[in-house]
Amino acid sequence: MARIQIDLPERFAFSTEVMLYLSHMNYAGHLDNALLLSVVSEARARFFQSMGYTELNVDGVGIVVADAAVQYRSEAFHGEVMVVGMGAGNFASKGCDLLWRLHEKNSQREVARGKTGIVFFDYTARKVSGVPEGFRARAGGSALP
Repeated sequence: MARIQIDLPERFAFSTEVMLYLSHMNYAGHLDNALLLSVVSEARARFFQSMGYTELNVDGVGIVVADAAVQYRSEAFHGEVMVVGMGAGNFASKGCDLLWRLHEKNSQREVARGKTGIVFFDYTARKVSGVPEGFRARAGGSALP
């Protein structure tokens, strides 16, 4: 069976720390696969905030998550601090990918990597919108080779 392969830049210009809570754990005592995306969602909101945006207002339009791909690399546990690096790439006319990597702060152990496809959306008109040029200019260089 073919596995998802996600190539990432060597480093990211943006990173943030997220502590794992008991509510992030599953019955086996490690980070739940579905709740990993909630950690990434928090990092995504902070990524947009770092550029002066919110997910509902990126130069007048919002974003919608179109798809997500994840590669799990190791377990993560309650109380560990995850460092999430994030950047934008693979720009198209209506959206881009947010590439990310999650690793444990102290050991540097990679926990997961992935990409989240986003499209820009005009919530007033209820239709897809083009990538705002301000965002493209600010975020286009966020993932560094």
